[in-house]
Amino acid sequence: MGRRPVAVVAAVVLILEAVGMAAIHWVLGAVVDRQRMSLAGLDPHATSLGTKVLGGLVGLFLLFCAGLLLRSGMRDRAPSRLGRWVLIGCAVLHGLLGALTASLVGWGVYGFMMVVLALLVLVLVGYDERLPGRTGGRHRGTSTRAPAPAVGPEADPA
Repeated sequence: MGRRPVAVVAAVVLILEAVGMAAIHWVLGAVVDRQRMSLAGLDPHATSLGTKVLGGLVGLFLLFCAGLLLRSGMRDRAPSRLGRWVLIGCAVLHGLLGALTASLVGWGVYGFMMVVLALLVLVLVGYDERLPGRTGGRHRGTSTRAPAPAVGPEADPA
């Protein structure tokens, strides 16, 4: 499978996941607010608001990552250095969430998290310009400039 389709599929999956995460956090926040649940003496409104804000921030982060993946897929170019760091952070987040969901939610959600993690890793490795035999980028130690003309005693007097 090529780099472009993997990047686009990963972006679509992250968009769906962002919507799902924001919706789940919104519902959890509403449940906490309506039930007046208190967590270790915290104000229920603060807990509800914190849950909703966290869901929104995670959703925005996933949408940002999806935008990076879409841009890479449409241009068929590697993300920038900052973009790679963000995508690596997203992959680490999915690894941690996968470990948590395996024990708390179930194996189905764990499988989904691992599929998303695999898509992110495929995109990051597929666009790695440092690997030999890859096209689309300069390799270390190579230059696109023409060599400088020789001057001095080693120059050809022709």
